Amino acid sequence: MRRPAIVIALVCCALASPGAQTPSPAPRNDYGAAESWLCRPGRQDACTVDLTTTVIAANGKLTRETWTADPDAPIDCFYVYPTVSNDTTPNSDMDAGPEEKRVILHQFARFASKCRPYAPLYRQITLATLRAMVAGRPVSASPVLGYSDVRDAWNWYLAHDNNGRGVVLIGHSQGSGVLTALIHNEIDGKPIMARIVSALLLGTTIPVPQGKDVGGAFKDLPLCHAATQTGCLITYASFRVTAPPPPNTRFGKTTGVGMVAACTNPAALGGGSGDLHAYLGATATIVAGASAEQRPWVTPSKPITTTFVSVPGMLTAECVSNENGSYLAISVHADPAGPRATDIAGDVVVNGERLADWGLHLIDVNVAMGNLVDIIGRQATSYLAAGTKK
Repeated sequence: MRRPAIVIALVCCALASPGAQTPSPAPRNDYGAAESWLCRPGRQDACTVDLTTTVIAANGKLTRETWTADPDAPIDCFYVYPTVSNDTTPNSDMDAGPEEKRVILHQFARFASKCRPYAPLYRQITLATLRAMVAGRPVSASPVLGYSDVRDAWNWYLAHDNNGRGVVLIGHSQGSGVLTALIHNEIDGKPIMARIVSALLLGTTIPVPQGKDVGGAFKDLPLCHAATQTGCLITYASFRVTAPPPPNTRFGKTTGVGMVAACTNPAALGGGSGDLHAYLGATATIVAGASAEQRPWVTPSKPITTTFVSVPGMLTAECVSNENGSYLAISVHADPAGPRATDIAGDVVVNGERLADWGLHLIDVNVAMGNLVDIIGRQATSYLAAGTKK
């Protein structure tokens, strides 16, 4: 039987073929309506959540870390979420369910400490469609419909909200596929590029010519090599260093002649290994799929009342390339004799089987959330400084 998560990759691949994107004949959404957005600045919505975190030191000590949004953030963030919809239709509707709100909590709300948050609803390909494809049933879902929605939301944002501000594009999985097409069709090589602080296309495969930063998916959006660099791309797919991509990997491998999958390490954009500042689910971080539950974070067990935990010094990452692709290799550093947990949840697990071809896809964003938020803050400073000098 085909594995349940496979269709997410197919969705990403379809959306990452920019030439295939054409306007959808379906009725267009009104992005002037408040309910068409999961997040907008200055209101109570999916981004107005409690992100208090329990920090777990290697010695087992627990401390609480608070968080606040910045209502005066100098730049914007525009986010497109991954495959999460539990709607039973081929494409989702425009009613925000708990799953859309939950993914905002896990993947996007924390960025509001550095940027004004914008997250449109869109008629994405649903989990029901993925299950139908797994079962071999015909499906009628349209990836073009979701793309058209996001394109319309982006154009509305530019016309009514942007006001010349810098903006970061953020996506994961299906969301990254949508943004890949949007950048190719609407942004790359066009005047609007001047307002792109950076793009974070996570949990997907972006082709680049081997040894180069541009020339694959994009002609003018290079890979980021420093946290102070702007107008650049951060992208990766994460796998455990102990479980690298197998030959049938869903991420990190390209088929184009001379092309490789881009990998930029948010823990060390200049290269090499670096410490990850993860914000992981206190029980398990699940975006869409099945994951083993997180074992107790400390022994003896102590109550953790926050949604998130942070584990300083436990995780590092490095971009690695081998015969099966290029990927972000995640190492877990744990003391078996110490009180802190020796591993993290995040693998795709179905019927007790870990699906190695998916790596740590479920926690691509969470595993480096703190690094990414810090990078955006530093990029914002560089972007504004460059504008002041003009």
